[in-house]
Amino acid sequence: MKAIRVVLADDHPVVRAGIRNELLTAGIKVVGEAVNGEEVQALVERLHPEVVVLDVEMPGLNGVEVARRLRAGQAAQAAAPVSILVLSAFDQEAYVFGLLDAGATGYVLKDEALETVVQAVQTVARGEPWLSPRVLAKVIARAPGQSVGGDLTEREMDVLRRMATGLNNLQIAEELSIGERTVRYHVENILSKLKATNRMEAVIVAIQRGLVKL
Repeated sequence: MKAIRVVLADDHPVVRAGIRNELLTAGIKVVGEAVNGEEVQALVERLHPEVVVLDVEMPGLNGVEVARRLRAGQAAQAAAPVSILVLSAFDQEAYVFGLLDAGATGYVLKDEALETVVQAVQTVARGEPWLSPRVLAKVIARAPGQSVGGDLTEREMDVLRRMATGLNNLQIAEELSIGERTVRYHVENILSKLKATNRMEAVIVAIQRGLVKL
């Protein structure tokens, strides 16, 4: 399997070192590092990573402006989209919704375990969103209620609960002692029954309806 290529943008060398080591241990390549906002776009254009791990507060451009420029630059060049994973100490709505609106694919808080950053990178590299629980709660609070069609089976509920904790299909399969293909089948059914277009939306709908709790 091809290693995920990451550009890491954070102005704190200790933070970068910790994340870099955790990603490398997981087989993820850190192909470039930026210490200010201006460096990020040039690195992305030169190195073509799948994911940018982006700090919110850096010298020069802040995370919101960097995310906007990345999205605008890729649109202008018709380049393959890079997934933007925000790594922040802040969970205020201004930061969360500013970055999500600017095109971020995921949002991880810095007080979470480094293993969570690895899972988040792997998830957004697949084009799927990843939100920390406190961030997800803010998104749910702002989202309108949605109706749910169809009843979930007991096994689909087992899968949904684990989706809500951020587990991927392989991890869910291992926990439930079933095949990964079976998990994919259940996920497809869950998305259909909850009228959701992706896993994160399915989790949001499920939490709104009281099917799962954070």
